[in-house]
Amino acid sequence: MGTILYAWLVPHFPLILYYMYAYGHCANLAGLQKGLLILAAVAMILYHFYSTVRLHIWPLHHKNESGSFRVGVQYGGTFLIRIGIWGGWLQLLHYLLFYVFLPEEIALLKLKLDITTNTNTKLLLTFDIIYTMIFLFLFLLNGCLRVILCCHRLGIVKRLLICLNMWIPIVNLFLIHYLARAAKDEYSIYVARNQNASVRQASQDCRTKYPLIMVHGIGFRDLKFFNYWGRAPRYLERNGATIYYGHQKAWGTIEENAIAIAQTIDRVLSETGAEKVNIIAHSKGGLDSRYLISHLGYADKVATLTTMSTPHRGSALVDFLNALPKPLFRKLTQILDRSFAAFGDDTPDSFASAQQLAPAYCKEFNERTPNAENVLYQSYASVMRFSFSDPLLFFPHLILWWMTGERNDGLVTESSAQWGNFLGTLKSKTVRGISHGDMIDLKREDIKGFDSIEIYQSIVQNLKQNGF
Repeated sequence: MGTILYAWLVPHFPLILYYMYAYGHCANLAGLQKGLLILAAVAMILYHFYSTVRLHIWPLHHKNESGSFRVGVQYGGTFLIRIGIWGGWLQLLHYLLFYVFLPEEIALLKLKLDITTNTNTKLLLTFDIIYTMIFLFLFLLNGCLRVILCCHRLGIVKRLLICLNMWIPIVNLFLIHYLARAAKDEYSIYVARNQNASVRQASQDCRTKYPLIMVHGIGFRDLKFFNYWGRAPRYLERNGATIYYGHQKAWGTIEENAIAIAQTIDRVLSETGAEKVNIIAHSKGGLDSRYLISHLGYADKVATLTTMSTPHRGSALVDFLNALPKPLFRKLTQILDRSFAAFGDDTPDSFASAQQLAPAYCKEFNERTPNAENVLYQSYASVMRFSFSDPLLFFPHLILWWMTGERNDGLVTESSAQWGNFLGTLKSKTVRGISHGDMIDLKREDIKGFDSIEIYQSIVQNLKQNGF
């Protein structure tokens, strides 16, 4: 109710102040009455200035339950949008009421003002309309900018489309509603996540018996300032998890990367005094880890292996690439190798790494790499619902679906990702689906019906509950 009154009355404060001045000018007021009138006018000016500045800078600052400053900023934007929208409709009703349904009363008021104050009331009322429109527009602009700049759910493409189409009448109303909805949904996710984190932190739900080794996939490295696994590790550590990273090569072969992971495990066991480790691996990292367990004698040092979208049966995309002219394919891999070598990757070999993801190679790999009996193997898959669900993987998803006819995440089919105890296919509640990159929170984007942070926290919680 307070928001409605604010959006209706406050934009007209300059006009109300003038009416107060006109009343004082034409009425025969005593000294005390004039003093009270002036005091009321000063109070209104101060309130108008304070409330407007505070709302633009600190809207809903005392109601942010998300635990995130960024999310609080964008959620405040929804309140500003609400003021702008409510204010727009209220002002429309206001002007219809006073200038359409009560024209005679307004005409008498104009005439009285013209006679007593020598004021052009048409100019005054025109100023009121312009001031009100600017006043409410600034709230809408501030609110939309907050959401566009801070909401992770939008992504780069959506932000661009919104900015390009925001100036189209009628269309902008739908876009403003979409921005408010996106910000509200993200705020709800963070509130629930913050509440869950408070409970978990007190109970240390992610403090597993064995430390975690998180093993990245092909084409990436474990960097200090950009975590391959997105926001999940920070939440896991906050709730008691002990996390290390594989630090294998971006374009190393399975054998080379397995050796690097083995060195990491030896160091972790030495530092922590633990007997074993739990491995969570994404994409090709799952194959590197399986080779480590079965061929390097680490079955007694690894308690569990959880693979996320790992191509255990290969990816038909490699067959597609192999069908290209060999000089072209070789040239592409050489460009990749030079690029990653420039950033410090030791002897990258993207051609050899890619060949190890071919379905024929993986079939042979599976035959000579059986599961270790004393290691728990479990896996997850994900699927995109349509090729345009993730613009980065549009063509790979389309090609993979065309070649196999199977649902896939843009790089790996659902059946190929299944290994050991299959825990399910991760999806979202919308047509977007979950891509290969979404599994590791690559874009740091909150997707409706899918929370990557909660997924990893549930994985680690289950490991703890099962004694790992």
